[in-house]
Amino acid sequence: MGIAADPECLFCKIVAGHLPAERLYEDDRILAFRDIHPQAPFHGLVIPKVHIATLNDFADGHSSLLGDLLLVAKRLAAEHGLPGYRVAMNVNREGGQVIFHVHLHVLGGRPLKGALG
Repeated sequence: MGIAADPECLFCKIVAGHLPAERLYEDDRILAFRDIHPQAPFHGLVIPKVHIATLNDFADGHSSLLGDLLLVAKRLAAEHGLPGYRVAMNVNREGGQVIFHVHLHVLGGRPLKGALG
């Protein structure tokens, strides 16, 4: 279901202000910041402030948080003038997840290859 913060989690340290990040959006439940290893001209990360390790750890009561994460992704794309963009979430190591704090990648600023659909 999630815990307030994991003291070992990189993203929890960013939320707490213990590590620097270029913050792009923040409210009481969500933080968005630039990825330090961008894969596109614009690469933002959107995270819940509460520590939830993977998408599999979301509970039924988190539906509004999930929706708000996507709305922040849409907002970032609009604010950064992205006519097209990709939103992706990796789940578990087999799915490419490296940091175990749920996060959306928002990528854009150039034509993206490898379309999924």
